Amino acid sequence: MDSLLTQIDSLGRFVTKNVEYTLRVLLMVYLSLRATILDRTQGLRQIFGVISAQIYFTGWQALPLVSVLALGTGGVLILQSLSNLTMLGGTQMIGNFLLVMVLREAGPLLVALVVIARSGTAVASELGTMRANREIEALESMGINPLSFIVFPRVLGGVISVLCLAFYFNFMALIGGFAITRLFQDMPFAFYSDSLMRAFTKDDVFIFLLKNSFSGMIIFVVSCYQGLSVKKSPHEVPQFTTQAVVNSIIFVVMFNLIVTALFYLNQLRNLGVV
Repeated sequence: MDSLLTQIDSLGRFVTKNVEYTLRVLLMVYLSLRATILDRTQGLRQIFGVISAQIYFTGWQALPLVSVLALGTGGVLILQSLSNLTMLGGTQMIGNFLLVMVLREAGPLLVALVVIARSGTAVASELGTMRANREIEALESMGINPLSFIVFPRVLGGVISVLCLAFYFNFMALIGGFAITRLFQDMPFAFYSDSLMRAFTKDDVFIFLLKNSFSGMIIFVVSCYQGLSVKKSPHEVPQFTTQAVVNSIIFVVMFNLIVTALFYLNQLRNLGVV
């Protein structure tokens, strides 16, 4: 009995801790949005400059890494699907298979992991260093709200970058991956593109926007929160940066899993299976 109560207490503390963490992060999002709208201390030009810098670092400079990842992923998936579908006599389903695997599932997760590894760590360590060096207090003493000048532009620039990177990843995986597989498979491009176009639906657009926009928001909100959580010592920066990576991965994976589960449960319900 005591063991059961101990486990229930542990579960309760775990749930309470995560709910409290989520509420604090959402409060920071609200305050940063509110400060951006109401605070006129810094002009739109300064905010736009920070957004542009974030897009340049997160989106533009990540293109070589995303290109290699997309070509490899697309090439492997096309080769695997061709070999298996040919044996089963369902080559015409290759468009449906690739859109589900690349656009709905693999693309959002792989792009999010790249952004977490490059930009999430950079944002968390940058803000943590600013907090440790009292640069945040210096901004506040000059009348600049750090939530509207630091947090909001990074979150908005991060969301735009993730959406653009995800679009680029899907294009490179589906078209560039096909170009690579032409070295091993003789499939006409007209048949391949027609299969993709017939499989493409408005649900793919909805899932693309939902998963990638919220993944971008999760990554940069969590990274900013962890960076600003540094108290005094520069020695805390690596610890909070690591925590930003761990929390971002957990939240992004959980969000993608929930969206996928709800989408396919809805499809099964529409088919009358459940």
